[in-house]
Amino acid sequence: MEPRIITTLLKKEINDALNNRWFVLYAAAFTGLALLLSWLSLSGGGAGYTGFAGFGRTAASLVNLVLLVVPLMSLTIGAGSLSGERERGTLHYLLAQPVNRAEVLLGKYLGLAASLLGALALGFGLSGVIIATRGGQTDAGAYGLLVIFAFTLALGMLSLGFLISVLTRKAAVATGIALFLWLTLVFVGDLGLMGTTLAFKLPIQALFHLALVNPLQVFKMSALMSINATLDVLGPAGIYAIQTYRDNLTWLFLGSLAAWIVLPLFAAYTVFARRGDL
Repeated sequence: MEPRIITTLLKKEINDALNNRWFVLYAAAFTGLALLLSWLSLSGGGAGYTGFAGFGRTAASLVNLVLLVVPLMSLTIGAGSLSGERERGTLHYLLAQPVNRAEVLLGKYLGLAASLLGALALGFGLSGVIIATRGGQTDAGAYGLLVIFAFTLALGMLSLGFLISVLTRKAAVATGIALFLWLTLVFVGDLGLMGTTLAFKLPIQALFHLALVNPLQVFKMSALMSINATLDVLGPAGIYAIQTYRDNLTWLFLGSLAAWIVLPLFAAYTVFARRGDL
């Protein structure tokens, strides 16, 4: 692969993202809501919510915002990448140039990843400024870890969006599948775990390992741990995780989220490289 070609495609993808009104809308919505939640969390609680308590309250609000907005944003822009160009006919023109499919896929992925992480960094950065100036004593390390987990979740959902994109021919179909998957991960995740546990009477360790399959559940557990340094709020499953994995729990969560980055992207490349059609 030629780094020069990948860099050119990366820059083109960033430019296209900045001209995409849906991407700009998502980025503006995330930044605005992050600022609003940070301000309200630190302003509405009075003296009882200053210091670490104020930080924990604000961080918990940001966790819920990430769970709703970031997967939707990542899945939809990823799903519309290759399928949209295929539908417009520009993908055929691009592949007719002296480039290979690995360069095209990697260049487009890195460009969208840079755009996505830049938008999230803006929201988290401005929110961090408000927390630092109004929140009293805060834990910068915990906040930084929360941002890292949010970034890995975003990249994992982007990889999944790319897999959807290479499997569909129409951008509308790809977006519809992405929205359905988002609804499934967000709204069915907790209910599905509860229903499965009640129906099959799963032991605590099986419940925790099943939660690791859902990247949103992994992010939620990792974010709660970074804020509170414990998973006791999750009940017996959280206590089991702390007692079993101890200091390795953070690496377990990061590894699980990293797998959602690598595996769907590798599957997307495999399908994209072997398809004779466009």
